[in-house]
Amino acid sequence: MRKILSPPWRWYWLALVVIGLDIATKVWAVEQFRFGPPLQIIPGLLQFTYAENTGAAFSFLADAGGWQRWFFGAIALGFSAMVSVWLWRLPAAKRWEPFALALILGGAVGNLWDRMLLGYVRDFISVYYGSWSFPVFNVADMAISVGAVMLVIELLFFTERGKDSKGSAEV
Repeated sequence: MRKILSPPWRWYWLALVVIGLDIATKVWAVEQFRFGPPLQIIPGLLQFTYAENTGAAFSFLADAGGWQRWFFGAIALGFSAMVSVWLWRLPAAKRWEPFALALILGGAVGNLWDRMLLGYVRDFISVYYGSWSFPVFNVADMAISVGAVMLVIELLFFTERGKDSKGSAEV
């Protein structure tokens, strides 16, 4: 039991939790909002609704005719494999970076699941104000975004400068 909760396995488990949460919330959103009205969470700002995105972020290439399903699927699969290897190779003492990578991996696989199974990604969280609205998104998108921000913070504030890959100071 201890081995499956030690690095890097704990980070793969976190990715699985993100995948499970993403799929469960998407199923819930389909049942609640596919044919029903949106649910106002904060009127004039946040609602749950239902949308299908055949493209990438912000519906990029959504009207491309279908090839984008396989293109974005292949990119997500390759990226997920790269992140999985990156997680495996990180030192066990690291916490922030693998946490961020696990969020990104879980989000990428959650959206990949939809794209390969359905041909589109299910979104349901809508943020808007007046006539302005942000593209509808889901839990996987949130995990990817939070993980990416965490990696940027790691790079800007926590990466030690002036050290080589072995951890010794450069002369």
